[in-house]
Amino acid sequence: MILTKEQQAILDGEKGETMAKVMKTLVMYGDAFGAERMVPVTSKYNHLVTSFGLKMMTPVFDLMQQLIDAGVVSEQKFSVDPRPIDKNVPANPLQKLIFNKFMYSKQDFYEDQLKSLGLLEDDAFTCTCYMDEVGNKPKKGEVLSWAESSAVVYANSVLGARCNRNSGIIDIMGSIAGCVPEFGLLTDEGRKATWIIEIKTEKKPEAQLLGSAIGMKVMEAVPYIKGLDKWLGTELDDATCTYLKDFGAATASNGAVGLYHIENLTPEAKEQGDALICEGAQVYVIDDAELERVYKSYPVIWKKADASPKLCFMGCPHMSLEQLKSWTERVEKGLAEAGNKKVVIPTVFTSSPAVLREFEKTPYAERLRATGVITSYICPLMYMNNPLCAKMPVITSSNKLRTYTTSRYYTDDEILVQITKGGAAK
Repeated sequence: MILTKEQQAILDGEKGETMAKVMKTLVMYGDAFGAERMVPVTSKYNHLVTSFGLKMMTPVFDLMQQLIDAGVVSEQKFSVDPRPIDKNVPANPLQKLIFNKFMYSKQDFYEDQLKSLGLLEDDAFTCTCYMDEVGNKPKKGEVLSWAESSAVVYANSVLGARCNRNSGIIDIMGSIAGCVPEFGLLTDEGRKATWIIEIKTEKKPEAQLLGSAIGMKVMEAVPYIKGLDKWLGTELDDATCTYLKDFGAATASNGAVGLYHIENLTPEAKEQGDALICEGAQVYVIDDAELERVYKSYPVIWKKADASPKLCFMGCPHMSLEQLKSWTERVEKGLAEAGNKKVVIPTVFTSSPAVLREFEKTPYAERLRATGVITSYICPLMYMNNPLCAKMPVITSSNKLRTYTTSRYYTDDEILVQITKGGAAK
């Protein structure tokens, strides 16, 4: 890798041993992927994936402390993934004991470290940092040093920023050094599509289900999607961006997609069209039958497949303001049709603290409370990591949560029926 004089000086130790280690790590990372140079990180803010004070993560805490003690602090403020626990989310005494004493006992300590390193706000904990309410929305063409997979795919695809699927800790090192190795999705060639996805459904495809199908088929490749603009339109309004948030998260977790293009909709597809498609690109046709096949392929890993759900999580990634409002109306309507006043399954809608604050300013917040739905800033995945919670029959419409935990996936419409009307899972 060819370094600039300034980068080489850092590697040689002119800014201290700790900073030299940071640069060496980035150089080794770049070498592993054939990068020939570093490029500047140009975004205003960074985003970190490691948000949880898990007791077993002592090496991370030690590394962070070394950075703090050496004064090696990023010039970028940063947001960070969601907090792992919230007292408002249902948990029995034994589950709470495991959360607080055996799992996330270092949470307060780690949050203090994050504040010392440059946390954007005291409650800047969310996986959807790019929401307008949060304030960490990159611009087109900006180079990022992020790791959170659902945020990376959104930034690359919907915003047109440039970021690889980095790992935790690499994200803050790139921010501290102010540069990242240039390879993959940071290059023009790496952003070209090697798959063409043809959407031929008779109705608007479920975002999470469509993303899952594409992710499992193309894995880490870049897909160019044709026919989806028929259902989404050609403008990135709030509803469309919300759809793409959930769609992208599923491509990134059920596969390893870091970038997708949608014909006539996403920025680069609008600008370059079919020029983004590599010669010899493979083709994957998705119709309603294919989506049904994918849905039926999901394993059910509950102890009892026909158990009645004990908890429902919505919001992985965190829900948008538009989703909170539209789901308030859907829950109200569902309850009215079922003849119930409150949801019949404990239900948690998760969103960022900043979005929840804006939601509380609307009349929808009180209306949603009246249905019995709980709002929280929690990370559902971190909640489900508790072995006692993992034994519970939990339902979700998040394919990311389904992939990483024991929770069971249902479509939005199926979730609505279960939480407003009830009945055993089928």
